[in-house]
Amino acid sequence: MNPARKPSTAPGSPGALAFDPEAIRAQFPMLGATMHGKPLVYLDNAATTQRPRAVIDSVVEHWSTTNGPVSRGVHALGSLATEKYESARTAAASLLNAEPEFIVFTKGVTDGLNLVARSLGDELLGEGDEVVVTELEHHSNFLPWRQACLRRGAVLRVAPITDSGELDLDALRAMVNGRTRIVAVTHVSNVLGTVVPVSEIVSIARGVGAAVVVDGAQAPGHLPVDVQRLGCDFYAISAHKMFGPAGAGVLYMSPRWVDRLEPAQYGGGMVELASAEESTWITGPHRHEAGTPNTEGAVGLGAAVAFLGSFDRAAARAHERSLRDAIVAGLGQIPKARVYGPAEGAPIVSFGLEGVHAHDLATVLDAEGVAVRAGHMCAQPLMRRLGVPALTRASIAPYNTHAEVEALLDGVRRAGQIFA
Repeated sequence: MNPARKPSTAPGSPGALAFDPEAIRAQFPMLGATMHGKPLVYLDNAATTQRPRAVIDSVVEHWSTTNGPVSRGVHALGSLATEKYESARTAAASLLNAEPEFIVFTKGVTDGLNLVARSLGDELLGEGDEVVVTELEHHSNFLPWRQACLRRGAVLRVAPITDSGELDLDALRAMVNGRTRIVAVTHVSNVLGTVVPVSEIVSIARGVGAAVVVDGAQAPGHLPVDVQRLGCDFYAISAHKMFGPAGAGVLYMSPRWVDRLEPAQYGGGMVELASAEESTWITGPHRHEAGTPNTEGAVGLGAAVAFLGSFDRAAARAHERSLRDAIVAGLGQIPKARVYGPAEGAPIVSFGLEGVHAHDLATVLDAEGVAVRAGHMCAQPLMRRLGVPALTRASIAPYNTHAEVEALLDGVRRAGQIFA
């Protein structure tokens, strides 16, 4: 594999269309909905994005014309389905600047990280060994490692964040030592929008021979992701965070791991020889894809990658940044509102309103047609660090608008009046 390889089909490559948020918005049927008699303002994109017509149509078209057993038969329909499935693998590889043979289909980030924690944990961890995670982690990149440490007699260590919401890189560096076997980090915090310096963490981990696992759930929908440049061992993504179907995702495994790791699941499609006396596994990504695959999910994921390549992503990032800045500035003018997180980051804004529970605030916003997230956001260690039980989160996609930002801010002001 050529580490410098840059696929010509990569999203945002030359030839991609210009960015127009209204034109993008028009491709999403759900965005024309009303809730409680109000136009839907969808600002819960970090939980799940809406799906464009191209993704919806790709799944319907597959079900209608190419639905068949993947890699299970010699008939024409099975071959067509297999072509669709493997084309989606190639598309996912292009998104991450990887080769298809290192892309494993999963149910999503949680599934992929559990796969790694089980297989890599059993491979690397022993009594007294250490796994380093951070206070920023979603439960999906925290609990699997806690359980792996319990299972193997290893120690889980948690690197802190600064008061501004950035990862304390010096503290992490001091924590990584000769007993560290695995460093597991998020690329983008689902609560604070903090962008973690993965390449620097990889360099630190390599100094002691540790493997690096990255939760990429919040990144590829907003940022360019190049696993060759990052240098990580594993990188997990979910389709539904980037305009694709739920229940589909991929796990990048670096070349040194894809054939080395013991599979986490066993069954059809991954076995070379099966007998009572001996069993051996095939090589390549299929080794980790036991059972009938989610072909329609893969097809939709491939269509989502194509959608991401249909507009100028740098311009989309600038648009998202302007919306984030407008939310932060607007909340700064509302009495008793407080924003949590770094000044710069991904288009995610978590905030609180003094004297108002996050769920109550989200309920008021919902009555105005504004959909946001409220709660601990599957990041309880981070909530404890911030000293709050829950927060309210607005998360942005390219199809959001400044008018929607104003609707959010109006709703927060209304909540402040209601609970005054």
